Amino acid sequence: MEIEFRSLEDVEWRVGEGDDGTFAGYACRYGKRDSYGTTFHPGVFRKGVDKRDYALLFMHSPMQPVGTFRAEERADHLWIEGRYDDTAAGRDARIMARSGSAPELSVGFVRTDLPEWSKLAEMGDDERKDALENIRSARLVEVSQITARMAAVPGSKLKTVRSALGDLYAEVDAPTIADRIREEQERAAAGTVRDVEMRERRRRAALLKLTAVAGA
Repeated sequence: MEIEFRSLEDVEWRVGEGDDGTFAGYACRYGKRDSYGTTFHPGVFRKGVDKRDYALLFMHSPMQPVGTFRAEERADHLWIEGRYDDTAAGRDARIMARSGSAPELSVGFVRTDLPEWSKLAEMGDDERKDALENIRSARLVEVSQITARMAAVPGSKLKTVRSALGDLYAEVDAPTIADRIREEQERAAAGTVRDVEMRERRRRAALLKLTAVAGA
């Protein structure tokens, strides 16, 4: 399953002033177009947020957890509250969050609102554009603390997938959405060509039979 990431410019969160290592804030705001050209809609995570602890990662690395948090779906945003691990990585991440060197959050999620690729390929341009650009249902996977100004560049794509067990990332040369839609369209076109060829063969075979009967 394909993991996508989003970092919004106006996401706000705060790190506790004391020594308890807590943090809280907005991990995702709804109704705002992001740098990928997509928009999260209210209730997007309503079926995809568990009442359990999630890992706060650093730079989306499953090998570098720095804390844990719980998430809550609210009217116009996804709210998180958590605590940094009492480890070297957790303490470093907290220091970087407060200093401003790594002050941003990025959400890792799996979309659950898209039809099969073949269905997307069959859609008209406007319908497909609406489906791709509006995220209406998704499953939260993790939230990561990222370094300053590392939010997604328009048009870029992190090509990572998560294993079925959900605990490992694998670097792959994954096709983009546009690649997959093009492949489906080409496959459908090839199928149409094959159908035409088969009908032509059947027509010729029928003509040969008629000719043979007439000749007899």
